[in-house]
Amino acid sequence: MKALAAICCAAALACAMAGCHGTNEMAPTAAPDTHDADVKAIGDFEAQWNKDYQAKDLDKISAHYADDAVLMVPDAPAMQGKDPIHNGMQQMLKDPALSLQFKASRIDVSGSLAYSQGTYVMQSTDAKTHKVMEEHGTYVTTYRKQADGSWKVEADIATMSGPATPVAKAMKM
Repeated sequence: MKALAAICCAAALACAMAGCHGTNEMAPTAAPDTHDADVKAIGDFEAQWNKDYQAKDLDKISAHYADDAVLMVPDAPAMQGKDPIHNGMQQMLKDPALSLQFKASRIDVSGSLAYSQGTYVMQSTDAKTHKVMEEHGTYVTTYRKQADGSWKVEADIATMSGPATPVAKAMKM
């Protein structure tokens, strides 16, 4: 009788342990919700990017892009890859009048992908007239989260909202 009771207890214990083990393997662990932190990280990323443009720091500006990123800006062919983007930025930053500021009106994140959309204002020297012109436009930038948790630009697309206009010179007093 004792042997039968011991076998029943051992069988019940084995079934209980197997049931617990199977439940743990079948129930996936929920990923932590990082949406709000990721939206803030991209907002901070773009704030730093604006500062990098203000400083005209080519290496820092280029570092925002992934190795296989694409940059599409008005009146220029698409730049595909980090080196073409770096070279295109190098030409742009040679303009002493260059100024670029952009601000997102929307940032959304879904897993390891995100995008921002917003407006920009850019001042640059017109190649034909040599006058400083101001361009207003909109942009969409897509991001991919990297293994280290940082974000890199995958695609950056800007469109002008209208023709560039001459910048009014400040009045001398």
